[in-house]
Amino acid sequence: MYRFLLTPRWWGINVFAVLAIPFCIFMGSWQLSRFDDRVASHQQQENRSADAKAAAPRPLQSLLPVDQVTSGRQASARGRYDAEHQLLVPDRTLQGNHGDQQGFYVLTLLRTDGGKALPVVRGWLPGDANSTADTAKVPAPPKGEVTVVGALQASENQGTAGVQSGGGLPKGQLGMISAASLVNIVPYGVYDAWITLTDPPAPLRSVPPAAAEGSGLDMKAFQNLGYTGEWFVFAGFVLFMWFRLVRREAEAARDAALGIAPEEPSGPDGQRGPRGGEPAEGAESPEETREPQGA
Repeated sequence: MYRFLLTPRWWGINVFAVLAIPFCIFMGSWQLSRFDDRVASHQQQENRSADAKAAAPRPLQSLLPVDQVTSGRQASARGRYDAEHQLLVPDRTLQGNHGDQQGFYVLTLLRTDGGKALPVVRGWLPGDANSTADTAKVPAPPKGEVTVVGALQASENQGTAGVQSGGGLPKGQLGMISAASLVNIVPYGVYDAWITLTDPPAPLRSVPPAAAEGSGLDMKAFQNLGYTGEWFVFAGFVLFMWFRLVRREAEAARDAALGIAPEEPSGPDGQRGPRGGEPAEGAESPEETREPQGA
């Protein structure tokens, strides 16, 4: 009954199923491993963040460039604040006692002894960066040489939450904290990193460090989980369709062995059409409809 599986047509179907099912399972397992890696990376980042809060600050130069290991570490730098180039970063949210609050970052550049400037987010204030009443609450940066301590962060990019990369901001505001954004604003070099102060002056509130890119349970992680389910569903669908085709072919072979002819498709009136070109019941034959000669 199943000899049809050895026919050339079924060889193609069988080879496709044999290759497609393991491929789908492999791709689903790979996507699942990617999700597991992101979960493990997220847990490691949380552990590093907890350790970084308790660890003593290290000099800025020893932590550069910023990566998943150094991101969030306490860094220290010495220099002078450039009060003339203090900038506000608008539309930034911060978790409060009553949910997320809208406000803005206060960013001041620290001219270090190394020549470059370090962007320092001195804190966050609720309100609107375009409101004179809200911006009047921003405290002036300390004068003279200071030592700052804060969590090290990598430069922001277009995918960072809250970033405004389209431009069009008023003078004195910055949409994205990065060396590429600051290079056209200040007349000196800028580190490709920034820090958020651990103990900002009142009324500023501390900005918690963000997880390093690629180490959190972001949308990409859950996309990997979704793709895992899709690949396993594809594998099950291929197996289901193969069994269904085999069953239909086996039933047709059994009917043929028993001498049962396959049913013809139904006509417009719902009745099965004639087989072998026989006229339907009640229909006139060609001879009956042919006109007599000489009429």
